[in-house]
Amino acid sequence: MSAKTIPMYKRPEGLTDVRTHYCAGCGHGIVHKLIAEALEELEVLDRTILIAPVGCAVLAYNYIEVDGLEAAHGRAPAVATGLKRALPDRMVISYQGDGDLLAIGTGETIHAANRGEDITVIFVNNAVYGMTGGQMAPTTLEGQKTLTSPYGRNPADVGFPIRACEVLDTLESPVYIERTSVHNPASVRKTKKAILKALKYQKDGLGYSFVEILSMCPTNWGVEPVTGAEWVKDAMMPWFTLKKFRDRPEEKKEEKQAS
Repeated sequence: MSAKTIPMYKRPEGLTDVRTHYCAGCGHGIVHKLIAEALEELEVLDRTILIAPVGCAVLAYNYIEVDGLEAAHGRAPAVATGLKRALPDRMVISYQGDGDLLAIGTGETIHAANRGEDITVIFVNNAVYGMTGGQMAPTTLEGQKTLTSPYGRNPADVGFPIRACEVLDTLESPVYIERTSVHNPASVRKTKKAILKALKYQKDGLGYSFVEILSMCPTNWGVEPVTGAEWVKDAMMPWFTLKKFRDRPEEKKEEKQAS
C-alpha cells in the first residue's frame, strides 16, 4: 500500500519537534503522529494541506509538517471542498472534533460527504467539548455528566448521542467510512491502517473518506489517563461500535474510469 514503512519508535519526518499543548492522556498527539507517519509513507508531505478545527486541535498545524490553515468553527469541510477543487493535485485533510463536526458543522459534514468530495476527514470523538472546559457534546453519552449536563445526559431532553459513521453510511457517495480507537496499542495500529487507507484513496482520486477515532479526554472527564483509556473501552465502545462501515474502492475506480 505504501512506498515505505516508518518504525514505530522513530519520530516521522512529518511530525515537528515541539512541546505539545495537549493534556496528559489526550489522544490528539497519537492521532497526529499516525497522520504524519501515513503522509510520509505515501510520500505526499510536500503536497498536503491540513485544515485545523476550532477545538483542542486548533494548533494541529504546529505539529505536522504540512501546509495548514484554520477554518471558521464547523466550516472545515467547506474549506476543504474549495481547496481540493481549486488545487486537485493536493492532499486535503479536514481534522475535526465532535463539536466542530457534529454541532455547528453538521451541515458541512453531511453535504461534503453526500457530494463525495475527494477529501479525507479525520474525526476525533472524545464525547465532550474539551477546549471550552468540558460541556456536553453531540457525542456525550447517555447519563454522562458534564458542565452542562451535571445530572447526566438525558435523551428525553437533548436526544441521544449522534453516531457519525452510521449517519454518513446512509449516503451513497463516500468511498470509505470506519470507526477506530486509540485507547490501547492494538487499536492504535488499526487506526494507523485506517488513516493510511483513507489517505491512499484520496491519493488515487477515489473520493470521500471518513475515519472516526474514539479518543481520551481525562482532564474533562475528571479521571486519570489510565482510567480514561479504560472508559473508552467500557463506556464509549458499546455505543460507538468499532467497525468498518464502507470500503468500496473498486466501485469508485470503475465510476472514475466510466466518467
